[in-house]
Amino acid sequence: MAETTLDLRALPKAQAYAELLPHVDLVLEGIDDPIAAMATMSCLLHHAFGHLWTGFYRVVDNELVVGPFAGRPACIRIPFGQGVCGVAAQSGATQLVADVHAFPGHIACDPVSRSELVVPVKREGAVVAVIDIDSPVIARFDAEDAEGIQAVARLLADRIFNS
Repeated sequence: MAETTLDLRALPKAQAYAELLPHVDLVLEGIDDPIAAMATMSCLLHHAFGHLWTGFYRVVDNELVVGPFAGRPACIRIPFGQGVCGVAAQSGATQLVADVHAFPGHIACDPVSRSELVVPVKREGAVVAVIDIDSPVIARFDAEDAEGIQAVARLLADRIFNS
């Protein structure tokens, strides 16, 4: 069943993402609602890797508004260019932050968060959302994580945000 929750924490990252991507593709099959897709992806990624916070911020009227997520309460609105998410949205570039407390302008939505990975989801070159993943562990994320989540973002963009 496509909605089966994966637990990929014990696997090497390359193998974990290799198993995750076909599962994401299968889960997205037939979904045409972006909110439903983001909610499902938040849950899937959150449980697969055991992150502190996993979710989406959607671009609404030139700012980020919290979307579906799994984890503790989060900031509701984030201006473009502010915090890790706002920088990712404004620049269109993935943000891989080993220590959020050292990031200029970091917004402390959750004081437990220590590292963060934010990947833009783009439609026709424009950022429509960001995938935001937080961890209580410093330097939890690396280039393999960034590449894996970028692949998820591309699947979402191709399958859901393409119209």
